[in-house]
Amino acid sequence: MTLSDGATQGRHAWIEPGVFEVAPGVHRIPLPLPSDGLRAVNVYAIEDGGQLVLIDSGWALEEARDQLETALGKLGYGFENVRRFLVTHVHRDHYTLGVTLRRTFGTSVSLGIGEQPSLENILAGRADGQASELRRWGAGELAALVESARDGDDKPPDHYEMPDDWIEGTAEIELTTRTLRAVPTPGHTRGHVVFVDANSSLLFSGDHVLPHITPSIGLEPARAELPLGDYLDSLRLMHSYPDMHLLPAHGPIADSVHTRVDELLAHHDERLKQTEQAIRNGAGTAHEAALKLGWTRHNRHLEEMDEFNRVLAIGETAAHLDVLVARGSLRSSTVDGVVEYRTVAT
Repeated sequence: MTLSDGATQGRHAWIEPGVFEVAPGVHRIPLPLPSDGLRAVNVYAIEDGGQLVLIDSGWALEEARDQLETALGKLGYGFENVRRFLVTHVHRDHYTLGVTLRRTFGTSVSLGIGEQPSLENILAGRADGQASELRRWGAGELAALVESARDGDDKPPDHYEMPDDWIEGTAEIELTTRTLRAVPTPGHTRGHVVFVDANSSLLFSGDHVLPHITPSIGLEPARAELPLGDYLDSLRLMHSYPDMHLLPAHGPIADSVHTRVDELLAHHDERLKQTEQAIRNGAGTAHEAALKLGWTRHNRHLEEMDEFNRVLAIGETAAHLDVLVARGSLRSSTVDGVVEYRTVAT
């Protein structure tokens, strides 16, 4: 069966505002983001016995709140009818609007327990470990820019709070009309979860499996030891489930989770080869390797990118290098606080 939500066709048509039925009782609601890169996030509204359960919530922006209210109204509901937010991960475009709506309407907010260390850091005003990581990766000048941008901004953001409950391990979530299975899929973040609706053959994939882009790996206040290794394991885990329709957080819906998982695994296999070659070609740090790689589908040079995306790119490179070390393809050592990589002598 081919799944369609009736949205206008085209690569970017999915960002158009509205409410789109993707399956009986399940509706996709794209909400705006303040970025030229990712311009929208999909929130999924599940009708559930006269109330709603939402997968993800959107960014705590007035425009996003207004669009969500309008969309729910078209379904005959209001914010007071949203019983629960099931959030795939702690990033602000998924979590923070749910937190702000809870303050008025008392809606329950659930989050994977693996997000607890990062959320604790955020609430303690320790949300940005990027500068120290960048120094470890050999990008001291970029670290100074990051620190300068954050100078004096060490208070926790007011749109973050603890969830009402933590989702621990693989858990069955009983709704009135269906059962969802929460499945931990660490990688994009430590506590990322996806939600499986087996009876409807739907995967609410958050940022774990995206149809057109690869998610960032390990950009979080409490970075995992081997985030790319976690991510690749989490991708392979999807093959232990029957193939399902893909309901992603960013991008249009798709008919096959397995097809996209295979594409993502192949992408990272190729990227690992390219990253190892960068070290063989003389790079010694993650920053130096990132300078030798192409970025985005346009194969841009690292220095052509804005500050935020350079941080992402260097972090991604470090994640690939650390997997290569774990596999024995490279070796690493730390010299004056900087991690240096080298090939294995043969």
